[in-house]
Amino acid sequence: MITVNARATTGPSEPFRAVQIERREPGPSDVLIDIAYAGICHTDVSRARGEFGTTTYPIVPGHEIAGTVAAVGPGVTRFTVGDRVGVGCLVDSCRRCEFCRAGLEPYCNRGHVRTYNSTGHDGRNTLGGYSEKIVVDEAYVVAIPDTIPLPNAAPLLCAGITLYSPLRHWNAGPGTRLAILGFGGLGHVGVAIAAALGAHTTVFELTMDKQADALKRGAEAYRLSTDPAIFTDFAGAFDLILSTVPAALDYDAVLGMLNLNGTLVMLGVPKQPITVDVFSLLHNRRSLAGTLVGGIAETQQMLEFCADHGIVADVEIIGADEIDQAYDRVDRGDVRYRFVIDVQTMADGHPQEG
Repeated sequence: MITVNARATTGPSEPFRAVQIERREPGPSDVLIDIAYAGICHTDVSRARGEFGTTTYPIVPGHEIAGTVAAVGPGVTRFTVGDRVGVGCLVDSCRRCEFCRAGLEPYCNRGHVRTYNSTGHDGRNTLGGYSEKIVVDEAYVVAIPDTIPLPNAAPLLCAGITLYSPLRHWNAGPGTRLAILGFGGLGHVGVAIAAALGAHTTVFELTMDKQADALKRGAEAYRLSTDPAIFTDFAGAFDLILSTVPAALDYDAVLGMLNLNGTLVMLGVPKQPITVDVFSLLHNRRSLAGTLVGGIAETQQMLEFCADHGIVADVEIIGADEIDQAYDRVDRGDVRYRFVIDVQTMADGHPQEG
């Protein structure tokens, strides 16, 4: 086994502490990765703080992982030592079901293995990217293009693919009238991807202080989500609405902004069940949908698309001893737009100056 430094929490209200964890020795198809940066996703906060009710402690979160290959197993064909690589939200699946064979590993009908807080096929609880190294089968590792800096690439492994996948699935492109609810870690990447696809994008946010950033990234309109006039101004206006916010909304009012055959796609996860009047769906033959992240091949496609169009995540780099404060700020929406942990600080806690 390989012993590495990490950060873990032992309970929903416990702080993150320095720990040492064990990684398996690379097997024939495994890649050993020296993690350089690990993004902090809102899901990390929810799982670490027990909000989903499914957390196994101690937990080492982190599914936005960027680093370099340190070693490979003898059967590895896709990567060599020194390659820039990433790991996203899952590290295994059955590989045999119809969905895995179709490149839809998140929908594996035998259950995929998440990068952390999940039971691997070896029966051990998975531990994520808030650590110095990770060992992953090459089938679940992606190559990071040279033009994307590693800290800016890390959030794309979750935030990027979480937006790219539904935009592709619902065929967003020239002529698509799109709305994105929330301009945060997900939304700021989604706007840039949507613009690159050619969609006409409107952003709805709680405050106006992000307007300039949204317009710079390609949004064509920006409105306050708290303004009741939006529901009349944009009645029947959109073909597709992506909700990235974890807060409860007036979903009937939001659905009213969809045109005939329009779809509201849920990406953010509210803490309580949502309610919808069925008549909101019957009118205009609207749909309410959800989606997980994309598969491994689609994640690779997303990274190459972002590289081709100059799309990166805007990040604030923190040290390993700043995770608790970062979590509090994520809960308050006080980040532009993604925290990324400098994993070199796992030993001493503090990021390098300069």
